[in-house]
Amino acid sequence: MANEMKKVGAVIVGFGWAGAIMAKELTEAGLNVVALERGPHRDTYPDGAYPQSIDELTYNVRKKLFQDLSKSTVTIRHDASQTAVPYRQLAAFLPGTGTGGAGLHWSGVHFRVDPIELRMRSHYEERYGKHFIPEGMTIQDFGVTYDELEPFFDKAEKVFGTSGSAWSIRGKVVGKEKGGNPFAPDRSDNFPLPAQKRTYSAQLFAQAAESVGYHPYDLPSANTSGPYTNTYGAQMGPCNFCGFCSGYACYMYSKASPNVNILPALRQEPKFELRNNAYVLRVNLSDDKKRATGVTYVDGQGREQVQPADLVILSAFQFHNVHLMLLSGIGKPYNPITNEGTVGRNFAYQNLSTLKALFDKNTTTNPFIGAGGAGVGVDDFNADNFDHGPLGFVGGSPFWVNQAGTKPISGLPVPAGTPNWGSKWKAAVADTYTHHLSMDAHGAHQSYRANYLDLDPNYKDAYGQPLLRMTFDWQENDIKMAQFMVGKMHKIAEAMNPKMIIGGAKKPGTHFDSTVYQTTHISGGAIMGDDPKTSAVNRYLQSWDVPNVFVPGASAFPQGLGYNPTGMVAALTYWSAKAIREHYLKNPGPLVQA
Repeated sequence: MANEMKKVGAVIVGFGWAGAIMAKELTEAGLNVVALERGPHRDTYPDGAYPQSIDELTYNVRKKLFQDLSKSTVTIRHDASQTAVPYRQLAAFLPGTGTGGAGLHWSGVHFRVDPIELRMRSHYEERYGKHFIPEGMTIQDFGVTYDELEPFFDKAEKVFGTSGSAWSIRGKVVGKEKGGNPFAPDRSDNFPLPAQKRTYSAQLFAQAAESVGYHPYDLPSANTSGPYTNTYGAQMGPCNFCGFCSGYACYMYSKASPNVNILPALRQEPKFELRNNAYVLRVNLSDDKKRATGVTYVDGQGREQVQPADLVILSAFQFHNVHLMLLSGIGKPYNPITNEGTVGRNFAYQNLSTLKALFDKNTTTNPFIGAGGAGVGVDDFNADNFDHGPLGFVGGSPFWVNQAGTKPISGLPVPAGTPNWGSKWKAAVADTYTHHLSMDAHGAHQSYRANYLDLDPNYKDAYGQPLLRMTFDWQENDIKMAQFMVGKMHKIAEAMNPKMIIGGAKKPGTHFDSTVYQTTHISGGAIMGDDPKTSAVNRYLQSWDVPNVFVPGASAFPQGLGYNPTGMVAALTYWSAKAIREHYLKNPGPLVQA
């Protein structure tokens, strides 16, 4: 028999960026808030204590900060004709667990969004015609505009302590000679901190990009370029380019995380409680299934607990939000055959392609230096900043050199044909390690009818519940886009005059490979929109079916973005929180009529 706890104003499932933001906003609104995090307590100390924290074997090889797949995972298959099998070893994507979630181990690349990507279908139909969008592609509009979200992008940057170079502020161009991005949308205010200094590899990339006619800019980075105190009074130290960002807790307090930037303020709030090792099994619903009454979870001692609440916030990693909705019966599961239903629909990933330029010994790049968000990018081929008409594919891609610290175990590029061990391998590593740079085409992945999430009929987790099943593969549009982008990026690499360029685009017929890391930028499955027939949540991230359930996170994206998702997740969460505070709490019920 489950133990029933005292009822609270709001229960939050998952304590990463979205959960921390919601907790701060809802306690400010006067609610008693309980946050349930499935993983252990984590913080800069002890998880970021120097020198133990800069241990590649513990953190990036043995995956200390990531999800324990022996308790719960996803199953994966390429298409609906196959039997999915469990994802048993972390490789392609790395969900976080513990206090801070993926917000503790992320790199720190902190973009906004290209306004076009918020209205993808409308824009493409207006510019290229309805028939330009391939059959089976299910891209949609978000249902919210950049102008509506801009104040929340600004708010998030001031919480994160983001470093960057603005292009225009309130219509005035300020970044023409200062590393700004000419393709960036207008801003209401400058970045809280100036851009981080450019590594030598970023300088080489910028010079080469300019030489071929592109427009390089400083990447916006949630790694501080100087000391900073954020709007909640949380203090950050200046980044020292140690190179241990992605996969690590920052020992310098320089990388934004929920632990550094929001939790210190929440600790002082008597209305807030964080419970770690609390694995949520389901959202509990009323008899008519139209209202959530709270959640059931298993605590660290294996006891089943019920936490009643007036408001339920599902703010876990993308997979977990969708999984909980399906397990709880919130919304209609997606059926790819009929194209009906919403939960599990429009699953998307990231269409990443990488080139590495290898130089002779006269060019030393010192790749062990780095910061997760530092670098130089170009947006000439992002979003719709170029004419897609004659190209035959949807989507764009920023290119960048993002030198985040090349590690001594996993970051050793060698030319094709090099043996995997022995004296020849050692000689090749010595020739390339300090004389190479890596650049990415960070392609926006589109959503398709064939790529979706549902409950697996064969495999269960440690608590006896069906695993989430991921049906996913690369489509023809993805291959076309990747090949085009790599061709354009190759021009930048060639302009650096390296002795060799390795890597390239996906080839036709390439299948998704779950054994090779790509990104953890997974989206969709509980998407937002204006139509309850094609979206699981409305424009305020409120469930159409159960109005006291809100679902912030990348699960709300109707398709992938060219940029990293964290900045968009943060802005959408602040946007949703404002709607809850100013409208829902005064008059509980649907914020948008179906």
